Amino acid sequence: MTQNLELFPLGNCAASALVDGSGRMVWACAPRVDGDPFFCALLGGDDPSDGFWAVESEGRATVRQSYLRNTPIVRTEVTDENGARYEIVDFAPRYRQFGRMYRPMSLIRIIRPLAGAPRIRIRLRPMVQYGKAPAEQTQGSNHIRYVGGEMTLRLTTDCPITHIAEERYFRLEEPISMFLGADEGLNADIASTAARMLHETSDYWRSWVRTLSVPLEWQEAVIRAAITLKLCAYEETGAIVAALTTSIPEHHDESGQARNWDYRYCWLRDAYYVVQALNRLGAADMLENYLGYLRNLVDQAKGGHVQPVYGVGLEPALIEWIAKDLPGYRGMGPVRVGNQAHEHQQYDVYGQIVLSTVQAFFDERLFRPANIDDFRNLEAIGERAWELHDKPDAGLWEFRGREAVHTYSSVMCWAACDRLGNAAQKVGLLDRASVWNGRAAQIRKVIEARAWNAELGRYSADFDGDTLDASLLQLIDVRFTSPKDPRMAATMEAVQQGLRRGPFMLRYDIPDDFGAPQTAFNFCTFWLIEALHLSGRSDEARTLFEEMLARRTTAGLLSEDISFDGGELWGNYPQTYSLVGLINCASLLSKPWVSVR
Repeated sequence: MTQNLELFPLGNCAASALVDGSGRMVWACAPRVDGDPFFCALLGGDDPSDGFWAVESEGRATVRQSYLRNTPIVRTEVTDENGARYEIVDFAPRYRQFGRMYRPMSLIRIIRPLAGAPRIRIRLRPMVQYGKAPAEQTQGSNHIRYVGGEMTLRLTTDCPITHIAEERYFRLEEPISMFLGADEGLNADIASTAARMLHETSDYWRSWVRTLSVPLEWQEAVIRAAITLKLCAYEETGAIVAALTTSIPEHHDESGQARNWDYRYCWLRDAYYVVQALNRLGAADMLENYLGYLRNLVDQAKGGHVQPVYGVGLEPALIEWIAKDLPGYRGMGPVRVGNQAHEHQQYDVYGQIVLSTVQAFFDERLFRPANIDDFRNLEAIGERAWELHDKPDAGLWEFRGREAVHTYSSVMCWAACDRLGNAAQKVGLLDRASVWNGRAAQIRKVIEARAWNAELGRYSADFDGDTLDASLLQLIDVRFTSPKDPRMAATMEAVQQGLRRGPFMLRYDIPDDFGAPQTAFNFCTFWLIEALHLSGRSDEARTLFEEMLARRTTAGLLSEDISFDGGELWGNYPQTYSLVGLINCASLLSKPWVSVR
């Protein structure tokens, strides 16, 4: 198995998969991103015998991998020990058809001989019930059905079925096309259909990339991050998942109590940061679809409690359990399904809902700009922010064993009231603007009185306390304070001294439910880069940003965490937080386009 998350994600905003360094699909779920992983070898220990889709060369081989330019289409080129070469092209079809987006729960592989006479075998071994058993197989004349999971799969191909069923080596003399998806017949020529889908999918993604307003510098990195963020959208509902995987631990741990979480759900906080980053690139489609998801959640809450996380289908209950048949990433279990965070009180969520939504009152590009009715519905979220701004919660880092009044949560409640004032002004409700601006001012006074530690000369991460965490850097991003404010400058310095490990940042350094943190949190390093730039230390920020770019995988991506020495990535992958940070920092630090005109 890969030792540093060298994985290439592909997808179409309905289906997704991860391809490892040998060209195997080792992770894919059905019928949704949060469903049963029929390819689960990623969490199958060091040498899993099932749960993957491999195309293997007979004898030793060298492999090169890349994406087709400006797409999530993965190309793997294999050269065997005799010099024979072939390529594997992997993608999930996505393009407009019959007036709507065609994005089936399907994966396509095309294998093409390039030179010599390569001998290969195809091993397709899906599992069911989170690694409990291999899927049962039935065969037809040109298809194999895989039965027993949440979704019956069908492989349609022009490769001899017995070659695949018996996993025999054979000579690759002409292209092979394989379509794995729902148990439906494909009433068309598989080769020409797969070729057409490849062409149209490539055209779709390259056209989407052309709509992005990318910075002058680091364009390739930004484009790859933007495409991958879009892959983390479940377009049917508008949800945006935090990552495509579950239970890749935050650090190496053999104790059996690893920090392993299921991130295949929609955290409102994470989604806010995603749409914020993509807005910087002009990707209004992601924002608009996510706003539909938010409006449904607001209606569902009926003015009451809003959870920090929901299922991609708006499900409130994400009961956490252990998948005991999967040993875990490199054997480091447990593998978790569901997430206990759905039970948490995290009051920053009310700010994230308003901050995500308020743009719709001002953005004329949207098909559905927000109106007075939307504002009045949103006021229920503001009321919760006003009510809870000084109450203890689990905080954005989701502490499971303790609560406090977290400065970040209170600041986000302030932001909710502040931005509602802006929205009220826009829709002409001046009396409501006065109410919300007044509440924002009162919350500000509370924060300044209780989050500021006069003895230490800096802000505290908790009210009336002395704690540090990296979220204090976000006081600048939400415009609560200026980077030029001496109090913020002192806080930045304290955060660096307390939480920086070489070029990388911790979230916090106090022990939590699982002990002291043992890796740095990539998003927090990007927060530091932003804060350094905004405070006038741009050269230092650029150096640190280049350091982070150098830590990406071959696919150009990042996971959630990184070892203190920068030698290994940890945590779920690809992580939306980390890619958001990359986009935001590139946009801030890049030279302007006018400099080349």
